[in-house]
Amino acid sequence: MSVDPRVLPFLKWPGGKRWASPRIAALIRERLTKTYFEPFLGGGAVFFELRPRLAVLSDINAELINAYLQVRDSPRELIRQIKRLPVSKNVYDRLRLAEPKDPIRRAVRFLYLNRTAFGGIYRLNLDGKFNVPYGGGERTPQVLWEKQILKNASEALANVEIRATDFKSILEVATKGDVVYCDPTYTVAHDRNGFIRYNERNFSWADQVALATSALKARQRGVMVIISNANHRSIRDLYSDAQFTIQQRRSRVSIDISKRRLVEELLICLR
Repeated sequence: MSVDPRVLPFLKWPGGKRWASPRIAALIRERLTKTYFEPFLGGGAVFFELRPRLAVLSDINAELINAYLQVRDSPRELIRQIKRLPVSKNVYDRLRLAEPKDPIRRAVRFLYLNRTAFGGIYRLNLDGKFNVPYGGGERTPQVLWEKQILKNASEALANVEIRATDFKSILEVATKGDVVYCDPTYTVAHDRNGFIRYNERNFSWADQVALATSALKARQRGVMVIISNANHRSIRDLYSDAQFTIQQRRSRVSIDISKRRLVEELLICLR
């Protein structure tokens, strides 16, 4: 079966790199001769743009990884069950409180909430519960089957290894010829002196240091590591001898497009 080369991510994901994926994928193709690793999977925009022959995709978010596994293995059943769910605030609120044990039902819940939540935001409270309100309006999962998004994603994921694990274990197993793309959680909505304070709850400074340490060790083994991060001096200092590229995009915070300011992100290349 031929695979549609235009595969779209099936998730809306905060901080997703769909806007930057062509450029990042082009960098990866220059050096990738073995396995592609993506340990901060999220929406997987770079993977779906790259479509590598060998790939290991991972994340510490178990619900996210389960959704990828079910999309890979059971796309028809996912679509069948999602189609049965009316798009309404009552159904949304019921699913938001639900805690299904069955892997398929967990993935159905995850995909439904992702496509109907306000702004497509994924956010957990301090108790680890999904707490984003209902989106309403035109937010619906219908696009997943009408545009063959789940079907195409399933085909793209067919021979991919998918793991629930942290970034350290992935960077430790990468070897010469592999490429690792890292997109940790960070915000660019900070003043120039507030990077650590604004990011501590998402991906702490200790996490940033651990990521840099693991990435630099991987480079010594001949691994190419590419990292998206905030364009901040503290980050540059962690990777002092890396190649830096500044990427610009319009902020998506404001609903009014005219009020979306230009923000900068850093692409760090270790090779």
